[in-house]
Amino acid sequence: MKNLLLAISLLGCTITSQAQLKRYQVAVIGFYNLENLYDTIDHPINNDDEFTPRGAKKYNTVIFRDKLNKLASVIKDIGTEYHESGVAILGVVEIENDTVLQFLIQHPALKKRNYHIVHASSKDLRGVDVGLLYQPSLFHPIVAQKLFVPLPGKSKDASFTRDILYIKGMMMTDTVHLYVNHWPSRRGGEERSASARMAAATICRKHIDSIQVVTPTAKIIVMGDLNDDPEDNSIVQGLHTRSDPGGLKEGELYNPWVQQLKRGNGTLAHKDSWGLFDQILISGSWLKREPDQFFFFKEYVYNKSYLTEYTGRYKGYPMRTWEGNRYRGGYSDHFPVYTIFLRYLSENQ
Repeated sequence: MKNLLLAISLLGCTITSQAQLKRYQVAVIGFYNLENLYDTIDHPINNDDEFTPRGAKKYNTVIFRDKLNKLASVIKDIGTEYHESGVAILGVVEIENDTVLQFLIQHPALKKRNYHIVHASSKDLRGVDVGLLYQPSLFHPIVAQKLFVPLPGKSKDASFTRDILYIKGMMMTDTVHLYVNHWPSRRGGEERSASARMAAATICRKHIDSIQVVTPTAKIIVMGDLNDDPEDNSIVQGLHTRSDPGGLKEGELYNPWVQQLKRGNGTLAHKDSWGLFDQILISGSWLKREPDQFFFFKEYVYNKSYLTEYTGRYKGYPMRTWEGNRYRGGYSDHFPVYTIFLRYLSENQ
């Protein structure tokens, strides 16, 4: 990764002299719900009829290409204020298969970054999966595994939900453990579906525990559309999170998104109320600023004006792709989120 010059003001000081700049290596890690990125082919094993030319949405190649153009333009820009190569690692959900991801990473706006993919095919009734994009010059996966999430009885109508994608890899000097999640939705009611999201949280937490019991200082990142807000039970109790980095206990995950939501920043809106379902959580080891190790710096909701509805009943909301079966030509009904990690470089690096 190219070394960037970042002013110490990034770390809370006001420094104006060029001689007072310090050199940091930067890693941008993000997450994006792509809102129904389907191909146009009817797959008998999936409930994808509406996303075909003969389906209710009249989904065709023109719409698919426009959707790819929109998503690629967003991904291209995420985090570029910190690194010219943008996001090094990007978790994605609401994708039909690895084929649509291959089309996405081959888009002219992204091709020069040479993104590779990791994909987890699930038994989800709607046929949507989770995946990961990464730049191999910045991240090297070593292990990839699907974590099956059994749903409790009567919690949801569907028999299956998305698997959790676990990836262990090297981000330059650091061994990183990544989890990409897309937890069960609130369809059918928040209370009725809550146990399904707690089930997903429990599976994820058990796997984290299996890592931390061997390596307590493991660098862990949990990302995804959790379909719950940062202070909901599935996240606080299920994943064992805390919003106060100073009070973090052994094994707990730090959740920086609590304060973001309190400041009125969300990733999706419903009935004129913001939610922040899309989150990136980190283990306490990321908070230690040790020599030659990456540390967590800052989190952001990528809510640029061009991604936002500017008129009508959804003014201020993320500019979604669909309204029922009508193609709106937007980007996604979720804003992306991203996090910045820094590593101090000594003078001889």
